Amino acid sequence: MSLKIGIIGLPNVGKSTLFQAITKKQVEAQNYAFTTIEPNIGIVNVPDDRLFELARVSQAAKIVPATATFVDIAGLVKDAHKGEGLGNKFLSNIREVNAIVHLMRTFSNPDVIHVHGTVNPKTDYEVVITELILADLETIIKRIENLEGKARSGDKQAHVEINILQKVKSGLEKGVSARDIELSDDERLIMRTLQLLTAKPELKVFNVDERDVTHAPEGGIAISAKIESELAELSAEDAQEFLKDLGWKEPGLDRLIRAAYSLLDLITYFTSGPKESRAWSVHRGSTAPVAAGEIHSDFEKAFIKAEVINWKDFVAHGELGAKEKGLMHLEGKDYIVQDGDVMYFHTNA
Repeated sequence: MSLKIGIIGLPNVGKSTLFQAITKKQVEAQNYAFTTIEPNIGIVNVPDDRLFELARVSQAAKIVPATATFVDIAGLVKDAHKGEGLGNKFLSNIREVNAIVHLMRTFSNPDVIHVHGTVNPKTDYEVVITELILADLETIIKRIENLEGKARSGDKQAHVEINILQKVKSGLEKGVSARDIELSDDERLIMRTLQLLTAKPELKVFNVDERDVTHAPEGGIAISAKIESELAELSAEDAQEFLKDLGWKEPGLDRLIRAAYSLLDLITYFTSGPKESRAWSVHRGSTAPVAAGEIHSDFEKAFIKAEVINWKDFVAHGELGAKEKGLMHLEGKDYIVQDGDVMYFHTNA
């Protein structure tokens, strides 16, 4: 499934440096505001050691990880919702992503200017969130105005929607993000069509000094974009040696990518055989036909049954061995896919 994550924050907090490290793609990263005008886009693999274990057992000719698309969105500034800086363009870029990585600066470097003159991640966060809330308020107000005529003419659905919109508007006016406003599932479903910026899942990431990578501020994860960019320039062997010197088991970016992946409550299931071992993404709680539909859209409707083996059993015994030991089970349309399932689908497509 499509997973598109926008990296947002004030100018000069390290977004482009982080993006460059994530994708190992050279993008312009200069010490002045609005270096990034068009969003840079890169597709990265979601780290998952289970896939390589499955490929080893299957002797797969090809390995295909799950992927996430990261979008480096230019820095927001105060009054962006009014078009300040390049605000309207940036806000529209945010609207197109599934989730947000909100990058804040805590690193101290006098050579890198701060748009507000002093490093304060709390204030920086409030500036950006305020702009997103104000943009959402404009969206809500316009929608209410568009529905008022229908409501006056007796359209019951318009009246219901206006009541929900007023509830969201009240929360936004108090500085509450749309994602934190108490709504029923049905109400959220109605709101989803508006693509509110503050309704998107958010991961707080702090770009810290090198010495602080193990000390994340509350409510987020810490990463040093500087270290990650250095790691990205190294060969795989040299990067492993660098990680060893740092005392790390893995790059901070692996943690970030996995955290962003799980932000939308996604899980991974696998297909594995001699031709290919592949990771697939589905929302937690998805049924087997929905998972089959990720492979090919026709498979969802044509689903008959699924053969399911837990990945650990697959690795321990192989596909045939797992079947012989009764560790493979047949599941129907109501089966809820579990993280780590290895699946083979039967369809009439």
